[in-house]
Amino acid sequence: MKLHKGFIVSISTKTNYDSTYIQLFGKLENGKSFSSIHPYTPYFFIQESNLKKASILLKKFKSEKTELTNFQGKKVVKIISEKHLDLAKLSHALHKKDIETYEADLNPTIKFIIDNNLLGSIEISGESEPTERVDLFFENPEIKPSTYKPELKIASIDIETDKKQNSLYCIGIHSKNYKKNFIVSKEKLPNAISCKTEEECLSKFKEELISLDPDIITGWHVIDFDLAFLKKKFEEHKIPFDIGRTNESARIKIESNFFRSSSASVPGRQVLDGLNLIRDPFIKEAPSIKTKNFESYTLENVSREILGDGKIIKGKARHQEIEKLYQKNQKKLVEYNLKDCELAYKILEKTKIIDLAIERTHLTGLPFNRLTASIAAFDSLYIRQARKAGLVSPTSHYKERTERITGGYVMESKPGIYHNVLVLDFKSLYPSIIKTFNIDPSSLLERKTPGSIETPNKAYFINQTGILPKIIETLHTAREKAKKENRELSSYAIKIIMNSFFGVLANPNCRYYSLKMGNAITHFAQFIIKLTAKKIEESGYKVIYSDTDSVFVDTGLGKEKANQLGKQIQDYINKFFKKYVEENYRRDSYLELEFEKQYLSFLIPKVRGSESGSKKRYAGLIEKSGKEEIQVIGLEAIRGDWTEVAKEFQLKLLDKIFHKEEFVSFIRKYVRDIKSGKFDEKLVYRKSIRKALDSYTKTTPPHVKAARKLDSLDSNIIEYYITTKGPEPIQKLKNKIDYKHYIDKQIKPIANTILFFFEKDFEEILESTKQMKLFH
Repeated sequence: MKLHKGFIVSISTKTNYDSTYIQLFGKLENGKSFSSIHPYTPYFFIQESNLKKASILLKKFKSEKTELTNFQGKKVVKIISEKHLDLAKLSHALHKKDIETYEADLNPTIKFIIDNNLLGSIEISGESEPTERVDLFFENPEIKPSTYKPELKIASIDIETDKKQNSLYCIGIHSKNYKKNFIVSKEKLPNAISCKTEEECLSKFKEELISLDPDIITGWHVIDFDLAFLKKKFEEHKIPFDIGRTNESARIKIESNFFRSSSASVPGRQVLDGLNLIRDPFIKEAPSIKTKNFESYTLENVSREILGDGKIIKGKARHQEIEKLYQKNQKKLVEYNLKDCELAYKILEKTKIIDLAIERTHLTGLPFNRLTASIAAFDSLYIRQARKAGLVSPTSHYKERTERITGGYVMESKPGIYHNVLVLDFKSLYPSIIKTFNIDPSSLLERKTPGSIETPNKAYFINQTGILPKIIETLHTAREKAKKENRELSSYAIKIIMNSFFGVLANPNCRYYSLKMGNAITHFAQFIIKLTAKKIEESGYKVIYSDTDSVFVDTGLGKEKANQLGKQIQDYINKFFKKYVEENYRRDSYLELEFEKQYLSFLIPKVRGSESGSKKRYAGLIEKSGKEEIQVIGLEAIRGDWTEVAKEFQLKLLDKIFHKEEFVSFIRKYVRDIKSGKFDEKLVYRKSIRKALDSYTKTTPPHVKAARKLDSLDSNIIEYYITTKGPEPIQKLKNKIDYKHYIDKQIKPIANTILFFFEKDFEEILESTKQMKLFH
């Protein structure tokens, strides 16, 4: 039997009469597609001691004894059924009777992945044959994990319709070394297949897509618009919408909820919407994207920022232009359509999002359409290791959060302008706390026992390294290896997974959720950061701010001496905690304070209307590779709700303050320039519309007032000015810009934040200018 290495693209559950099967689809090392079918017996667990209590409900089900236990050491039995839906009903019935189940909520596909220890890649051994849509089909082959890294085929699609979305004009496909358009037209056009009718266009598109056989279908807003429209058209023309690797129809689930993304199920393939990917928090911080600043998530804006390229037709008249091209210049319409396909494809290619998805799958085993599912990723990692330790995990039931998890400690800062400020932070503080103090679901005790670890919030853990600390140690080792080998995406994927653990444990949707356990982590973090600040101050240095995992130290030294001190504090604190943890907890310390940087100059503003310092708001001058740079946290210069004129003013004013340059004349001139109209282009406000305009009833924000003056809403980002007659969109500016508004609301607050430290006031500075004019 030939051995094949491959990667699982999609996995699903199939039922046939009284049997359950798992079906895998994927790509083999030789570039061929594969499918395999595996008989599977669904199961979950209950405590052995509950068999009698549950006997009536269990009459139609088999049970098997096991050597497994729950976290409390009580033996469990396996409850089995060929039909997983029957098991789901049984689990619900047992829950109603207060009979605890274990892992009953896990669907068969996840259990299959865990049971076979699969992490995306797979070795298949068995006989195979081709089918109509798959190169090799295996029936119940032998499988085991593999480390194969796949190269998956991506197809980007895009459609063009009339403005009312009644008629289909054309469909484009872009893939590697491939582009083709299907257009309802009588003309012969380059890179296009002309079709006489919509029906022919849809059929030929489907035929071509199946022949191209991509692993991933993508596009921009591809589910909510392109696929949803195509599904409607396929149904209208009574053509099966079977664009996958079986003859089953693709399913589209449109979500109107802002917090949930729509989804598409295309058998044997994955559908990944470029728009949803690029704005997801997990992706946005990836190495290939985090330096980018998107004004909005339109294809035009994102492609300009990432590729330096953009759409052929853009702007508010786009729909009219498309209709016009379809009537008079179909060649250009084809070019426009294929360009959109290409842009969406190249964004995924340039940002390496698919590579990142594969890396995450290789860590967690989850299919890569579940790229950002933190709880599911944690489950996959934890349940595997728990099973190896002979433990089963509780079934997930939503728990009401009666109290909030305690947050990280943020010290009330000491407002001022400082020089040579050191920043030291704990590397991966929460994961380090979990490892150091054995914060682990399976190690959590109901009460204090001899030798147990007591946390600052009076939670108790077995003092013997548990499952979660071991997972973190494995991931940490893998990350260090990835760093040494310059595998930036691997390192990032591991970091994000490790850093998500606290958030998962603190989430009531997590099967391991415990308020005490979540608070154990944050209380330890608070204790550690406060103790760190205390030890530094005992050494004679002033801590001016601390924030969750960082301390900011005012040195009063020059640059070189301050750098030396940073390394000394780092070594001193790390030695201190090594000894402290050993003496008080009889454990090794994994807490690692790192001297991160030195701010040559540093500003902490005071809270407006108060004498106390701001939290999570500061700016500093740093030197990187011999070049100076101003870093801003929480201030107006990086916030999207402030205009460009305000951001520029703040950065320039900070630069003068940090370099001890005269700034009064700069402020006066900047205000004059605003009044003269020099900065009009920088006075634009930009804000997103989050719901229908008629939904704003209680209050009407300025951007909504501006949006209501537009003929049509072609973007959810509204750009507007404040005029003497109120907000007006930039497309319909009729009245004079209200410069006084910008000076009072944008410039004055920023100026006074800094002028306070010089005992000056913005109004006084401008007033003295007027008085000078009077006497000349």
